[in-house]
Amino acid sequence: MLSYLIRRLLLIIPTLLIILTINFFIVQIAPGGPVDQAISMLEMGPQSAGQGLLPGSSTQSINSNANLYKGSKGLDPQIIAAIEKQYGFDKPIWQRYIDTIKNFICFDFGNSFFKSESVTGLIIKSLPVSISLGLWSTLLIYFISIPLGIRKAVKDGSAFDFWSSMIIIIGYAIPSFLLAVLLIILFAGSSYFDIFPLRGLISSNFADLDTWGKIKDYFWHMCLPIIAMVVSGFASLTMLTKNSFLDEIRKQYVVTARAKGLSEKQILYRHVFRNATLLFVSGFPAAFVGILFTGALLIEIIFSLNGLGLLGYEAIIQRDYPVIFGTLYIFTLIGLVTKLISDLMYMLIDPRIDFEGR
Repeated sequence: MLSYLIRRLLLIIPTLLIILTINFFIVQIAPGGPVDQAISMLEMGPQSAGQGLLPGSSTQSINSNANLYKGSKGLDPQIIAAIEKQYGFDKPIWQRYIDTIKNFICFDFGNSFFKSESVTGLIIKSLPVSISLGLWSTLLIYFISIPLGIRKAVKDGSAFDFWSSMIIIIGYAIPSFLLAVLLIILFAGSSYFDIFPLRGLISSNFADLDTWGKIKDYFWHMCLPIIAMVVSGFASLTMLTKNSFLDEIRKQYVVTARAKGLSEKQILYRHVFRNATLLFVSGFPAAFVGILFTGALLIEIIFSLNGLGLLGYEAIIQRDYPVIFGTLYIFTLIGLVTKLISDLMYMLIDPRIDFEGR
């Protein structure tokens, strides 16, 4: 297992390099870059930032001549050159690429173009929110879906199976952002009950609380966002668990185990569980990364939580390239590491799976 683990860890390096290279050149040749944003802010005010090019306007490359910029009309060419130098666009694109790769090897993501802060500092501030939402939501979804899916498989066709499927379908049909708004209206002091806080990850007096008080305050703030993400997220995993167990229960080795006199509980958890869990274990990395970024974006906005999803989205709107590449790097790294953990879990769940020989 050690040699396989080393090979997989080494494989992360070229994978990161390929992903960053593709995204670097796609982003660099896209119109409306940070130079355009900065010039637009000088010409039309800060409210113009993030709007990009107007419909029907010509497409400019970021590394084009200064006179080709739409916002350069009326500005001194020296100002344009100073802006390009400030954002590093006075260098050719291949030089910017090499510099970016060198910096990323040292985990130096540079400074944000528009937030006057290091990208590393922004990511460190945002990580607790994203990890909290992604980790607790994923764990709760799995802890709810697996037992519920097993129960539905055992009670297939019963009234419990029917009514639980109805509840699952209703929960799946409710968008997480809509449920989040409803929870705020009902329980965050908007119109009915004032039970949970409206925004933020912790209270303003968090530093003054004792250890138990900090734990309670943290989960008090996380309760509504996690509920909003979990309710619409466990349906597909529950049905996948049910179908996986149904397929295994109907196989010949289960009939043989019953003929040998094993109890249903022994058959279910000693034999069926090991084989059935392989399918949804494989989906853990995608589920975790999906919840971490796309699933949490609207939740972060609604509950005023400054996580990586919101940080990356704002960076894309503002064309803040260092933040874009920094968040992309972190998301890719988290996805690759969780995928590696998922493959190692295969070997723990079923020793017959041997990646060592591959």
